This record gives sequence, C-alpha cells and structure tokens, in this order.
Amino acid sequence: MLYRKIPKNGDELSALGFGCMRLPIKEDGTIDEKRATSQLHYAIDHGVNYIDTAWMYHRGQSEPFLGRALADGYREKVKLATKLPSWIVESREDMDNLLNAQLEKLQTDHMDYYLLQGLVGETWDKLEAFGVVDFLDKAKSDGRIINAGFSFHGPTDDFKRIVDAYPWIFCQIQYNFMDEKNQAGTEGLVYAASKDLGIIVMEPLRGGNLANRVPTEVKEIWNEASVKHTPAEWALRWVWNHPEVTVVLSGMNEESHIEENLRTANEAFPNSFTEEELQLVKKVEQKYRQLVKIGCTGCRYCMPCPSGVNIPECFEIDNNLHMFGDADEARFTYAMRMGGIITNTEPEGLASQCIECGQCIEKCPQNLEIPDLLKTVAEELEGADFEQRIAMLRQAFMKR
Repeated sequence: MLYRKIPKNGDELSALGFGCMRLPIKEDGTIDEKRATSQLHYAIDHGVNYIDTAWMYHRGQSEPFLGRALADGYREKVKLATKLPSWIVESREDMDNLLNAQLEKLQTDHMDYYLLQGLVGETWDKLEAFGVVDFLDKAKSDGRIINAGFSFHGPTDDFKRIVDAYPWIFCQIQYNFMDEKNQAGTEGLVYAASKDLGIIVMEPLRGGNLANRVPTEVKEIWNEASVKHTPAEWALRWVWNHPEVTVVLSGMNEESHIEENLRTANEAFPNSFTEEELQLVKKVEQKYRQLVKIGCTGCRYCMPCPSGVNIPECFEIDNNLHMFGDADEARFTYAMRMGGIITNTEPEGLASQCIECGQCIEKCPQNLEIPDLLKTVAEELEGADFEQRIAMLRQAFMKR
C-alpha cells in the first residue's frame, strides 16, 4: 500500500480508503455483517488505514456496524471518519447531540476525521449562523474531533469560499475524469491543495458507472492501450495520478473489487501517467460526452434561475441516466440533490419548477432549448410517484 501525507498534520493515509456506503447486504436489505466485517478486516490487514462512513449510510446502520466491526484492536489501526448530517441541524445544540450519538454508535471517544457533510454555499451559511465554528473549535479542544473538514457538492465559487472560511485540515470532493469541470473540479482541487488541505476523493467511478456500465464504444477505446487495465483501474489510476489527492475512497462490496483496488493502489504513484495514457483517458471522456443526451457543458451561465431550477445539475443527472442506463440510481440522486433532502428545504432545484420565462435561453452559449429539455427531465426523473418518493427519503434521512 502506498501512503500520502496530510500537509497540516503529517498523517500518512493509505492511498485507498474504504467507503462504507455500499457494504454487502442480505436479501432483507440489512448489512451482511459477517461478510462486510471480513472484507473490512482484509482491507485493513493489507494496508488500508482510512475508513469513511456517515450518519445516514445504510439507513443509519453503517456507523453501528463499524463500531462492532472495528473492535478487537482494529479501531486503533485506522483513521476513522464520519460526517455531521448538515440537513438535520436546526440549532447549535443539535451539533453536539449528533456528534455524541455518533461517537456512541461507533464505540469510540473521538473522531480522527470529522466532516460537515454535503456542503453548498447555502448550507455553510446556515451552519455558520447556527454556530458551527464554535462547535468545531470546542469539539476539537475537548478531544471529540481531531481533524475538521467538509464534503462538498456545489459550484467552485462556493467551494473556494468555504475553504477560506475556517482552518480546515482536509476536504472531500467528487472527482473523476468526467468531473474535471463539475462541482469543485480540478480548479477546486488545486485551490484546496494550495491551502495545504488534505483532499479525499469520493465517487472516483461515478457510483460505479465508469466501471460497471461501460458502453461498447468506450470499451473499444480502452482496448487501444498498449498496457491493459480494467475500466475501474483506469479511472482510479487517473485520480491517483494527481499529486494533490491524498485518499481515494472506494465503496467496495465485492472481494474481487477489493483485491483489484488494493493491487491498483500499490501502483498509485502521482504523475505516473504517460502522455499516451492521458490522451487515452481524454479520448474516453470525449466519447462519453458524445453519448450524452443534453449538450450542457456545466458552464452555469444560465444560473441563477429565477424559478430556482438547478439547470446544470438537472441536465447532469439526466445525462447520467442516458449514458449509464441506471434509472434507479438517477432517480435517487435527482430526488436527493434536487428535492431538498440534503439541504432540508422544500424542493429547491426541480426541473418541474421551470415557468418557461426564457432567460436561460438568452444566456446559454450552447443555444440549448432549456425549457423544453427541462420538461423531458421532469418526465424522466420525477413522474407520478415523485412526491411520495421525496416523503420516503425525508423520513429515512431526516431521522435522529
């Protein structure tokens, strides 16, 4: 296992981190604890020392599972990370109550790495008004939190503002060869690194889509390589090629995936890609772009929408649906991100909120007929049961 150093504290973290959002499950939907524990122990025994979970993973069962799985000396072998569920917080007191509950679930007296989860500019502003700076400072001083950070899902400008708002040790961003200009993107990656933040990367495979649902046209390009790798290896190696990246999280739930990822992580040297390999990945990225349904580049010139539609993200999720064909994943992501679950607000970015004012058409450099496209997005990702789906998700993810 290769290790990379967090600049501000000197911790040497494994290049591969174990994400506990997609653990193996039984037929009844509960975690297969015997198998998951075996997988986790195997990864730790082979060098993985960064374990990531969150309050709502596996409907609240991931943290208690880890508390049990890391007994018998395994807790001391790892840096454990979990997250404050920002959308639940309604007061300064909530923050302490949630952290204390998480410590109890995880059977530990401190969190090595603690994140404010799913920040966008609006969420940060809300938490700041509730006193999150005081919470972090006091939790660090009393030892419940060792290192403070945040995970992020908004535009680059918000990301930079949050990076500058507190003396963070690390941050967590979505990053892969399809997301260089999406969310924090490469610009945010470089900016955070310039501030000496450790950078944890989530979704290096875009929820597995870059590895499991590879179109034939893309496979043909990968097969052009002189040195053969699986699509998962290519995607992971591309992220690790960036020296700014500290840890790449993988939600591993198959033994074969763990073996492959461990092997790949052992070769995860920064700046190791040849120019030929970089061009091959760029060719794959361009092929995926050709396969998308909506030619949105994510430039955000159409924003803000006067009706509150998050136009670029609506198009991104719909494009994922058509690129990868996973309707359940696309509808879940759409409901979570556009339906106000993460920010605990009324639906804030739905395609169906469009009133066809036409302002976006005037601003779009791609000359997209945005209102017409948003109608299609609403038809494909909302549907008759959408309100029921939102209610169920709110009940599942807003639980204390």
